[in-house]
Amino acid sequence: MALDWAECNAVESIPGKVSGAWVFRGTRIPVSAVFANLEDGLTIDQIVQMFEGLTSDQVKSVLDFAAQSLEASTPRH
Repeated sequence: MALDWAECNAVESIPGKVSGAWVFRGTRIPVSAVFANLEDGLTIDQIVQMFEGLTSDQVKSVLDFAAQSLEASTPRH
């Protein structure tokens, strides 16, 4: 199931801005970059240091949104 990023206040998608990809609001930093770097073993602090203009609060907001969305979509038995 795909996440509905339109429901997350920390991100935006604007046609013509980074090809319409979901980016952190007010930046050109794709949300996918955070997940890719986490997958590679980086910490939130390391990721924030890599991307100028990105804050740990923004990253945590996106991660919380993703976790809550996945919990809501998991069937309970």
